[in-house]
Amino acid sequence: MNIRTSTFRLSPSRKLWRTALAGAVAFAVPAAILAPATPVAAAQSELNNAVAAIRGISTLKADFVQTDRQGRAVTGIMTLKRPGKIRFEYQKDVNMLIVSNGKSLTMVDYDVKQVQRWPIKDSPLGALLDPNRDIAKYGKLIPTGNPNVISVEVRDSNRPEYGVITMIFVRNASAPGGWQLTNWVALDSQNNRTTVKLRNHKYGLAVSEKSFTYDDPRKTSRRPR
Repeated sequence: MNIRTSTFRLSPSRKLWRTALAGAVAFAVPAAILAPATPVAAAQSELNNAVAAIRGISTLKADFVQTDRQGRAVTGIMTLKRPGKIRFEYQKDVNMLIVSNGKSLTMVDYDVKQVQRWPIKDSPLGALLDPNRDIAKYGKLIPTGNPNVISVEVRDSNRPEYGVITMIFVRNASAPGGWQLTNWVALDSQNNRTTVKLRNHKYGLAVSEKSFTYDDPRKTSRRPR
């Protein structure tokens, strides 16, 4: 099976990148199913830990495995630079790129010479990328029953079309704030879910601004944007 065709080409354009960036672990089930209710103070403390972990990242590079709802997986390298910049570079046989320059999120499909762009705030990844997005305001702690795991669901109830992202953090003394983002689940308004799992985290690397540009396939000169 051609992963590229079955995973990306058959998706409507608007949800194309969302399906490419959704899901991690099914922590988005009702909290009562997972564990007893967490006391308010403890819940706020854990939510603060997650916020500190995100805000503490200056740069991050990690390998990722992305799995769609049918179980089809692709791999690649994620590069993150705050505020607002990210790059998903896929395995060689997946000729596409997802990149944010700090203002907008762009998906580039080199096979069909197509470029699609959205404001960061309009994406589930806004919780990671939008410096003005208040995770503490939009986030809800999902109890896990494990003191070494934090699960935070982020959604804007006023804009359900933006989707939901559930981020999973595992206690790790070497990570910013002592918690490491290991995976996330992004769920769009059409209930399309994809799992993204991270490993081999490297923090504080020097990352060039060129990492967040792309060659525009619509231009014959292929100049970086």
